[in-house]
Amino acid sequence: HPGFEYTIDSILNTPVTAELVDRSDCIFHLAAAVGVKLIVESPVQTIETNIKGTENILDLAGKKRKKTIIFSTSEVYGKSSKIPFSEEDDLVMGSTTRGRWSYACSKAIDEFLALAYWKEKKLPTTVIRLFNTVGPRQTGRYGMVIPTFVRQALEGKPLTVYGDGNQTRCFCHVRDVIQAVYQVSGEDKALGQVYNIGTDEEISILDLARRVISITGSSSQIEIIPYSEAYEEGFEDMLKRRPDLSKIKKLIGYEPQCDLDRIIRDVVGYEKDQRDR
Repeated sequence: HPGFEYTIDSILNTPVTAELVDRSDCIFHLAAAVGVKLIVESPVQTIETNIKGTENILDLAGKKRKKTIIFSTSEVYGKSSKIPFSEEDDLVMGSTTRGRWSYACSKAIDEFLALAYWKEKKLPTTVIRLFNTVGPRQTGRYGMVIPTFVRQALEGKPLTVYGDGNQTRCFCHVRDVIQAVYQVSGEDKALGQVYNIGTDEEISILDLARRVISITGSSSQIEIIPYSEAYEEGFEDMLKRRPDLSKIKKLIGYEPQCDLDRIIRDVVGYEKDQRDR
């Protein structure tokens, strides 16, 4: 696109980030350490990148009063058993001795910072909590499950399901997410607010593996791997992660258009194209 530019750098590089903030009308802050594997292996990087990075963005945006959309995660709901997750629900975090929860806590701090900047400094900010956004070109490098399953199925390898596979998730197509984010960014009513964005079509990870095998026509088997082998001893996971979407529906009439089969087929199509090149 003739109007597109990009700069490859870090949000911790203040001079570069400051220049980009100056040139912007609206900031969409997605830069973060992400993925369960990275969280477990590099907790210091996870915490410092998320908190320091967001502090830097909000400080620079605050000086020029630039509208800022802070992207958070369903992980902040932690171990809560109140399903579906609503934006006003309590956050239930695990013990600080479990590194698994460092990511959730760091993103919760990001949210507190964003809302504090709105309340105290009148910086126009909105927080968006994403629920498992998926689509073509997504890497499985940091544990993203659908691209990982699709690649394993296309290669005829076992689909590796961590835990017992009964944990459930809701997967949303990146097309639906982007459309919603764009609409939210134009709504003044969204300032100082938190919104879930995702889908409430829920599926267990074991059933997801079966669905991928069916759609790809793969002969792959499913391999169950205990969390202690996949990550670390004592690893804890969220058993359910389904959003309450009533708030975002009220704001913009949000309704996801792409179901899970469409998501899987789009990822499969992309992976096949990559293999044909």
